[in-house]
Amino acid sequence: MSDPLLVVRDVSLAFGGVQALNGVSLEVRAGEIFALIGPNGAGKTTLFNVISGVLRPDSGDVRFLGRSIVGRAPHRIAQDGIARTYQIVRPFGQLSVVDNVAVGALIHVRTIERARRDARDVVTFVGLEPFADRPAASLTLTQRKRLEVARALALRPKLLLLDEVMAGLTPTEMDGMAEFVMHLSERGIAAVAGIEHVMRLVMRISHRIVVLDAGRCIAEGSPEAIQTDPAVIEAYLGAPLGDG
Repeated sequence: MSDPLLVVRDVSLAFGGVQALNGVSLEVRAGEIFALIGPNGAGKTTLFNVISGVLRPDSGDVRFLGRSIVGRAPHRIAQDGIARTYQIVRPFGQLSVVDNVAVGALIHVRTIERARRDARDVVTFVGLEPFADRPAASLTLTQRKRLEVARALALRPKLLLLDEVMAGLTPTEMDGMAEFVMHLSERGIAAVAGIEHVMRLVMRISHRIVVLDAGRCIAEGSPEAIQTDPAVIEAYLGAPLGDG
């Protein structure tokens, strides 16, 4: 088995008297779709902020490709190969879809012409080619979610952190987004999807799942193991999936 792409080891972080993360550990391997689930406030976004360098943990370590990235600047972590999306999607509304993506591509190329060429490839991959030259402000919520992913993909990540990428979508739109996430491995990209409540899709797309509750990891395993885990049922699911 290959070495992990990402290792989070005993990471803790408090904001005042609130323990947002408490000894969280996990590993993600190349090409893996890894779901990070838990109720609102469980610590998913905080963990993403630690991994991406926005926040520094009080203790513990985060290692990417065998090297600690704690204290490394977010743009350096992005250059290393970790990209992320955000819960609240804020594209540059007056820029075209292609130019929104080209902004990210400029981290690796020197000219806007090359960045736009690379951006068009990514825009096509995420299914936004018909809207490539339209202002981002004209997109629907689903299209803006895909644009957010495209902007992250333009960074050429090895690991993509997807923060509530299905929030606000209809069931049909969620199915489409799930299919898209499953195809990320075609580009050799590992994905960590932080998801709150869409359990049927989590079980469908994930290779492994970690469950957070109040900043702690309460379970880790395959979708089949997670949906019958007593601790997960008590803290989060309420009943095994399929029990009504």
